[in-house]
Amino acid sequence: MRRGSVRTRAALGATLVVAVALVAAGVAVVAVLRGGLADNARLQAESRARQVAAQVSGVDARQVRELDGLDDEKDEPVQVVAPGGKVLGAGETLQGRGPVAGFDRPEADDAEDAEDAGTDGDVEERTLRLPVDEDTSETGEFTVVAVQTLTRDRTPVTVYAGSSLKDQQEAVSSVTQSMLLGLPGLLLVVGGVTWLVTRRALRPVEGIRKEMAGITASTDLSRRVPEPDTGDEVARLARTTNETLAALESSVERQRQFVADVSHELRSPIASLRTQLEVGAAHPDLLDVDGAVQDTVRLQDLATDLLLLARLDAGERPGDHRIALDALVREELAQQGHGPHPVRLEETAEGEVVGSRGQLTRVVVNLLQNAQRHAASQVSVAVRETRRDGRRWMELEVSDDGPGVPESERERIFERFVRLDDARSRDEGGAGLGLAIARDVATRHGGTLTVSGGSRFVLRLPAAGS
Repeated sequence: MRRGSVRTRAALGATLVVAVALVAAGVAVVAVLRGGLADNARLQAESRARQVAAQVSGVDARQVRELDGLDDEKDEPVQVVAPGGKVLGAGETLQGRGPVAGFDRPEADDAEDAEDAGTDGDVEERTLRLPVDEDTSETGEFTVVAVQTLTRDRTPVTVYAGSSLKDQQEAVSSVTQSMLLGLPGLLLVVGGVTWLVTRRALRPVEGIRKEMAGITASTDLSRRVPEPDTGDEVARLARTTNETLAALESSVERQRQFVADVSHELRSPIASLRTQLEVGAAHPDLLDVDGAVQDTVRLQDLATDLLLLARLDAGERPGDHRIALDALVREELAQQGHGPHPVRLEETAEGEVVGSRGQLTRVVVNLLQNAQRHAASQVSVAVRETRRDGRRWMELEVSDDGPGVPESERERIFERFVRLDDARSRDEGGAGLGLAIARDVATRHGGTLTVSGGSRFVLRLPAAGS
């Protein structure tokens, strides 16, 4: 057992819990046993006292000593005492001894008091030490009861009868010793069984740990940890771990592809710009200033897009500004001419959304540019308020009269660096980041961006206060 391991702590914890439970149960059992035996001893003493009292009531006071019922039975001493402490009769173990001491209740002083008590009156009980052998000074604990009665000649007397507690003490001692002897063995069994069961249950965890260590050392994210077929928490842990590894592998693969796409996208404008500058340096009269400016602008736009994607991937919060979506759309349409085709504002509805004005402006611009790029003659824009699932939503719809997006490609166009028209030049087609950025921004604002009908893009955002 390795010190500090889960198996060790589980075994020690289970052993401690069982030990506390067994000790508590043992104390309760001993207490119940002691109480039951004490009650039994009291009943025996009371029964003996009443039996003798019944015999005493049938004889005169001077005849009490001659009663056969005074003989001790099974360590049950008996003594009959008259008022003033005079012993009228006693069993063998109390023969020649003074009256039983230790009772607070006074003896009956007259026949009337004794008659009021009778043999069915209150019974007093005490635990006293009395002799157990008439020839020795050995004593033992007894439960002694006192019963008052009258002799035939109307003499009030008190009958004392005792029942030994020796059997009770021996039984309690035997049970206690048995528990103490059996407790260590039982705790050892509990600890061992717990350790073995925990070891078996955690064996798959060790396999998962070793495989994870191997994956970390090899950086091979295609590997997976073993999944046990137990269907328990460990199996679910292994399944979740594999799902995490799959997500991590996919993320790393996307990052690698992203880096490759960025390198590819940057290569063309940089190479073009370098070529123009080298030609301009060698032949100043051949320098294409306009082309160099276009390549520089394209590099700037691409760097801006990449920076925004990096911020979105890092989980940048969209902000909590209230923005009037219809006013934002009108402002963008008034400030810019987004291409060669006219833009018709078909419908507007007043309503606010919560988020980042800069990011939402970027979404509007990207959707307008995308529509201008594919429109045949016209672009249409509409802003409306809708209700779905008991919530208010603001929708921005941008559509064009172009050929539209094939149904099989309506999700792929939102991936990064995706262009459906491969024959189109990069200068005309852009870098393929606009729609990807627009969907990421919509998602982080709690909304959606979808395409339907081929060329109808719908941005849906939660209305402020909904």
